[in-house]
Amino acid sequence: MVRHKRPKYIHSYQDRHGKERVYFNRPGIPKIALPGPIYSEAFWTDYHKALAGNPEKPSVGASKTVAGTMNALIAEYYNSSAFTSKAETTRSTYKNQLEAFRKEHGDGPVREIKTKHIDAILGDVAKKSTAQAHKLKKRLTTLFRLAVKWDYRDDNPMLNAERVEHKTTGYEPWTEADITKFRAHWKEGTPQRTAVEILLFTGLRRSDAVRIGRQHIQGDRIEIKARKTGTELSIPIHPEFRAVLDMINHEHLVFIVTAYGAARSEKAFTNWIIEAAREAGLAAHRSPHGLRKAACRRLAEAGCSASEIMSITGHRNLAEVETYVRDANKKKLADSAISKAYGAS
Repeated sequence: MVRHKRPKYIHSYQDRHGKERVYFNRPGIPKIALPGPIYSEAFWTDYHKALAGNPEKPSVGASKTVAGTMNALIAEYYNSSAFTSKAETTRSTYKNQLEAFRKEHGDGPVREIKTKHIDAILGDVAKKSTAQAHKLKKRLTTLFRLAVKWDYRDDNPMLNAERVEHKTTGYEPWTEADITKFRAHWKEGTPQRTAVEILLFTGLRRSDAVRIGRQHIQGDRIEIKARKTGTELSIPIHPEFRAVLDMINHEHLVFIVTAYGAARSEKAFTNWIIEAAREAGLAAHRSPHGLRKAACRRLAEAGCSASEIMSITGHRNLAEVETYVRDANKKKLADSAISKAYGAS
């Protein structure tokens, strides 16, 4: 049996999936990931580059990436319109999800990943959180679709990946009883009451609600560009909502502020509303997004079409909004059915 002398500065080990990880670890320079296995043609090519002080140039936006690896694919994705066209908050969310994956699997060659590897990775994540596994699968589906498009590989291992079982009802919408109870506890003019009325009368996302101010009021309308989607919104100001706005007596740039006059962050705003709802005796986790859903429900029950609702709320997913319309129509049909069968009450 021929025994090869291990090349200088090479460190290797097997990860928990049995995959060999190889690094050029020369004192005084950052560690460089090399393609395995050791002694392969690809290994020697990159080893000699590293030894000569000329390792594979990293992709823009990445560090120490090796061509053909998940690191390189993810770096290319970050620079593509598939990623950069997303809203800032969406990019941040996607990046957090991918960086956790990249930390453990970034050195793996894209072409060698099989469906069974995907299933194992998602299975490990699902042991801790099915929600996180569900989200990661979405991100990997995008990555491997692009991997085929960008010639990293010829097939897509995500096509036959196992489904991640994750059941969620999402944010629970506020009921009319919730709204009445909240209003009874938080009187007109209180910051908590004002914030809830802004959410109800506009249907805005929390990211837009926390930055709305007098600069967005143009006559009898609120003119604002949705932060997440970039949609230009023009929301009529209902007389009842006008009365709410007229009661705001501070001079700060935004309407919803802290006790010190500072704008609230999205996360702090959510926690503040949840706490205010709890103090009013509402069920747990009544959130700003639940109020957005309540606004959609109200519009649908008033007979608005999905397109009309979207013109107010800035939704871009027609199917999501159509759910409110269908539910409202089913309710009306049920009322009509009972009225026909038993007469009007």
